[in-house]
Amino acid sequence: MNMIIDSRPGAALSHCRTRGLQTPDPLSQLLARRDWLMADGATGTNLFNMGLTPNEAPELWNSRHPDRVRRLYRDAVDSGADLFLTNTFGGNASRLGLRKAADQVRDLNRAGAALAREVADAAGRKVIVAGNIGPTGEIMAPVGSLSHARAVEMFHEQADALKEGGADVLWVETIGCDREFRAAAEAARLADMPWCGMMSFDTAGRTIMGVTSAQLSALVERLPNPPVAYGANCGVGAADLLRTVRDFVASGNERPIIAKGNAGVPRLEGGHLHYDGTPAIMADYACLARDSGVRIIGGCCGTTPAHLRAMREALESRAPGPRPSLEEIAERLGGFSSLGDGF
Repeated sequence: MNMIIDSRPGAALSHCRTRGLQTPDPLSQLLARRDWLMADGATGTNLFNMGLTPNEAPELWNSRHPDRVRRLYRDAVDSGADLFLTNTFGGNASRLGLRKAADQVRDLNRAGAALAREVADAAGRKVIVAGNIGPTGEIMAPVGSLSHARAVEMFHEQADALKEGGADVLWVETIGCDREFRAAAEAARLADMPWCGMMSFDTAGRTIMGVTSAQLSALVERLPNPPVAYGANCGVGAADLLRTVRDFVASGNERPIIAKGNAGVPRLEGGHLHYDGTPAIMADYACLARDSGVRIIGGCCGTTPAHLRAMREALESRAPGPRPSLEEIAERLGGFSSLGDGF
């Protein structure tokens, strides 16, 4: 029987019973003590600022430039993150295969998690290491050629390596297809790891494969191993992402919700991408997310340590308010990209 996790503080302890464990996982423990947690910001944006080039796989830096990866992690922790992601988003066999590195899946994921574990353990407070798993980059059958079994195999390989490296929880994000989401969930079960799952909703509130927020809310409760928390990341902007979050809340699903929005909209300047979301705007976004019912709040593309520091300060200094209206979200974050969500 699936166990619905109440999003109220203290209720996250029920997750342990879905995994047959004697004690809850570290993320559930922290959620039980806190009204909200702050996640980290961008991986790619910040690594590009350290010298990553467009033709490099970021995951290769886990072995080539471990000090820079440690700095990425430390910057998140020093900026106030309670949870940060490993540098392993594209660390599956399919995506690494594009760089002729498919044979390094285990080593690169284990290294990324081990570096994160080192930084988290030295933080002086409880910080969660989230083993980051992104989409395979292939299209699932029957539309494409990627079978369920092969997708599970790739995700499981990555999950086992992240577990071996010391990740507390698997963090599956930017998924666009319900079939791929199910495959990642099965891989987490095979690895015996707690997990969180996010989809990326683009214009009009649908994923690239047409999944709506309501469909995701229903899906997570039908899984034999539901995630500790679920939500949305990336997409087309913070305002659109919060509109999607409102739909999660309206579904009646009380599982903890995650929001990890981009720092504005990117623009190309001098050959580099720049995001127009200021730290002040992201501070507003963080508080609007909290007041909307989000339990885990972070940033995605374009979110730097400066944004994170502003978000943390705002979350700690501004008193919680009523659930914001769509009009307030649009006014404070710059409007929506479409007239409706999920249409």
